Amino acid sequence: MYKYEEIKDQLFKDNGQKILFEVRDNVNKILSQYSSVMMQDAIKGCLGDTWLMLACVDRLVELGELIEVSRANCAGQHRVFMRKN
Repeated sequence: MYKYEEIKDQLFKDNGQKILFEVRDNVNKILSQYSSVMMQDAIKGCLGDTWLMLACVDRLVELGELIEVSRANCAGQHRVFMRKN
């Protein structure tokens, strides 16, 4: 089961940083066209460990670049995010 706190440290290694930038670029591309992005689209086409890619999106939330607007108990791949205004 995915747990952000258990994976977070991997984001600060070289590979984690590369994936973080790739996911962030993908998210920004989608948000330039749409008002929100679904988790499955945020990580689509990115290469790496799936849990690490999910952690990248959670890190963007933690950094204040995104906010999550999903309903409680939403399936992980269906979580929805928007830019923080």
